Amino acid sequence: MHVLIVVHHPFDLWCAPEWLAPRLREKFPQHTFEQLKDYNGIEENIGKANALIAWSIRPDQFVLAKKLKWIHSPAAAVHQLMFPEMVASRVMVTNAREIHAPVVAEHALSVMLALAKRLPSAVLMQSRKHWGQREMLENVPPVREVRGATVCVIGMGSIGREFTCRAKAMEMKVIGVRHEPKKGNEGADEIYGLDELHKVLPRADYVLLSVPLTRATHKLMNAEHISWMKKDSYLINVGRGPLIEDKALISALRENRIAGAALDTFDEEPLPESSSYWGMENVLITPHIAAVTHRLWERHWEQITENLRRYDAGEPLLGAVDKSKGY
Repeated sequence: MHVLIVVHHPFDLWCAPEWLAPRLREKFPQHTFEQLKDYNGIEENIGKANALIAWSIRPDQFVLAKKLKWIHSPAAAVHQLMFPEMVASRVMVTNAREIHAPVVAEHALSVMLALAKRLPSAVLMQSRKHWGQREMLENVPPVREVRGATVCVIGMGSIGREFTCRAKAMEMKVIGVRHEPKKGNEGADEIYGLDELHKVLPRADYVLLSVPLTRATHKLMNAEHISWMKKDSYLINVGRGPLIEDKALISALRENRIAGAALDTFDEEPLPESSSYWGMENVLITPHIAAVTHRLWERHWEQITENLRRYDAGEPLLGAVDKSKGY
């Protein structure tokens, strides 16, 4: 089998390390591995590939991939691969959702605690050399504890499952929302479908977005859905930027119709300097780092090598994507 590796990104950590192909050749001498530094030349090389490790591939490039049987994305989200030709093909798609999930769940819990303890306000007061003890208590919402709070987790896949485990350990109540509630509650106290947000959003102190980006979830948090949130609740997004209708959220934040938001992903990245989010004291911005960890590529290595072993043995692959659903 010929494996083509094309994992390039402006952010260095997302790029495949130079050691990846040589280590794979050593471990799997029966296969050949070719690693490109970027997408230049992919058209000349994709035709002989049986497997592709990449974030994405364009439809015009996919047409050239006559021998392709398997694509592995080192991302959790694969919406960029779900074009009609790919979905209709027999090419298998796997992703790295299990690799990213524990780290993203840690990030989600971190920013939730930061919001509850009003750490962004404390940092701002520190920069002004202001001892704001009274304001931290009296301003709305005040500093509060998370034990006993209710969090609505929208998306009960690998990230939602990992977050729920951690939230329950802190004695929080978890209400899960997922595409298919019949799949189970994944440890949540209650489980609902996406069409039942009106039942759960008014009860949540925190709303966590960890759902895949699909047609059903694009701009999921629109003006109507945001209006169902409590005035003292927070919205946390560790999923994808397009899950949120920015204009609606910015309006709600300006008018203090919700307490605040912690946002790690955005429609446009890097977030433009012109974005209204930058100037909002009730918004905690992180630059798409929820999945960042110094062990990232060692974790990728473990999944990639296990899946190559499984592929050779004819066993089911880890992180298999249901192309008909897009996740």
